[in-house]
Amino acid sequence: MRDSNLPGTDLLKTVLEPLLDDFEYWFGRSRQLLETEQLSFMSDQEQSDLLLRIKQAQTELNTAKMLFAATDRQVGIDMETLKPWHKLVTECWNVSMRFRQAQDV
Repeated sequence: MRDSNLPGTDLLKTVLEPLLDDFEYWFGRSRQLLETEQLSFMSDQEQSDLLLRIKQAQTELNTAKMLFAATDRQVGIDMETLKPWHKLVTECWNVSMRFRQAQDV
């Protein structure tokens, strides 16, 4: 059994846990936008595809969060898992920004 006082454990709790919460927040917010608005700057297919990718990422994220919690927050997540989520969140931010700009016109 690992010593929960190790610096790596604190780092995981300090950095990884809020990062996962951020992914959860942004995926949820983006999903709500895509499910409730017709975005004039995206085709129906593009909007549907993005929504599908967000739903898939949410499933993966929920699994990762459950495993993280089940290990008492002592096991990290591989960067190769986080990279696509980060890219997707960036894409979601861009869509949200374009949506806000379209509302201002």
